[in-house]
Amino acid sequence: MPPAEPERSRTWVPHWPCAPAQALRPQRRGAGDPTQRHEESGRIWRAMRTPTGPATLAILPRPSTGDVLGRAWGPGADWALESMPGLLGADDDPSGFEAHHHPEVAAGWRSHQHWRIGRTGLVMESLVPSILEQKVTGKQAFGSFRELVRRHGEPAPGPVAALRLMVQPTPATIAAIPSWEWLRLGVQPAQSRTLVTACRLAPSLERITEVSVEEADKRLRSVRGIGVWTSAEVRQRALGDPDAVSFGDYHLANWVGWALVGHDITDDEMAELLEPYRPHRGRAAAMAMAGGQQRPRRGPRMSIPTHLPTR
Repeated sequence: MPPAEPERSRTWVPHWPCAPAQALRPQRRGAGDPTQRHEESGRIWRAMRTPTGPATLAILPRPSTGDVLGRAWGPGADWALESMPGLLGADDDPSGFEAHHHPEVAAGWRSHQHWRIGRTGLVMESLVPSILEQKVTGKQAFGSFRELVRRHGEPAPGPVAALRLMVQPTPATIAAIPSWEWLRLGVQPAQSRTLVTACRLAPSLERITEVSVEEADKRLRSVRGIGVWTSAEVRQRALGDPDAVSFGDYHLANWVGWALVGHDITDDEMAELLEPYRPHRGRAAAMAMAGGQQRPRRGPRMSIPTHLPTR
């Protein structure tokens, strides 16, 4: 048997009532995501490919003491523990957010003042599943991502065999997947071409964590097949960008429209409504849907974005 992975640990005390499950919900790609598992106890397991190697991070909130216990295994364990506060929202600063422009946004903010946007600092981790989610249902995308990880990823380090926790495949592995295998995974040619192109540019794309969010958006959208929607989805998760709005989303404009004005709206109209909240437009959209009325359920159903707070 291989030698046991040494364990690293860290106890972190957040300066606000941190809710790890809320912060990590956007990082989970469906209930069957093999890279992230949630236990009823509140412990959350994440497998990640860090700059120093694969890692497994187990996060356990401890309300009785007000802290969070992190345990990690693998070559990237130290990096994972160092990044844990940012992952749970410590780098998100909502102090400049002015919610008074719409009563619905103000109401959402009153009930979700501790809502924070986490950042992984890992661009490809977010970009790969975001590309898979382009113009398909959530069920389709989650299934393709699950099979991609299971067939081409690797077991996560640490005592996680029972969880079947897996690390995403490397960009080099993804770039080498043949066309017939993409079809078996349920991925259309346009998506697979974008994935392969992005994976070949992975080293430079990972460096967008070092630049402004405006420059990061520019660099992401310079890749053929990556547009406004995909860039926003990545910036929300990898960079914790509170201004990122997923324009072009199947439902988002209508959800925001019903929350703020009581009817469906276009992306252009949503942009106009959210403009006063810059540089917190993404936060404002989430708070609007938390504090305003919900859109009536009708028509085609697609997955609800995971970056939104629960009501």
